[in-house]
Amino acid sequence: MNIFIRKALINDSESINSFNKAMAFETENITLNETIAKNGVHNLFNNPNYGYYIVAEIDAVVVGQLMITYEWSDWRNGLFLWIQSVYVLPEFRNKGIYRKLYNYVLDESKKNSNVCGIRLYVERNNKNAREVYAKLGMEESDYTMYETDFVIKR
Repeated sequence: MNIFIRKALINDSESINSFNKAMAFETENITLNETIAKNGVHNLFNNPNYGYYIVAEIDAVVVGQLMITYEWSDWRNGLFLWIQSVYVLPEFRNKGIYRKLYNYVLDESKKNSNVCGIRLYVERNNKNAREVYAKLGMEESDYTMYETDFVIKR
């Protein structure tokens, strides 16, 4: 099985939106608002200063994704890349797809002296994802995340 990793294109929007909805429901039992979710994907493509998507393809079919956003660190004088919206179709899990997506981000980061690290957050109870991230050498942070969300109410 050949897995091809690349930056996403606007014509990948439908797959990305579908994956985002599936991920939200699967991990947090949330049904995303279709209009907001679709516009969110399109707005990222229209505003590359916010970030970008990376997709995994097998036989020209998108089977996985992640999104990169940026956080400026004044302590490090560099950017953290935040991995978000990770999703791999269930039938393609445990085949090294996320590893390839992550390694793509890692390799591209090392080419950019302005990048000081990679971060992600994971749903507290998502044991499988936590194990995958640890196997790739990521370490649990000392920080706990807090938020005020104006769109999704829990």
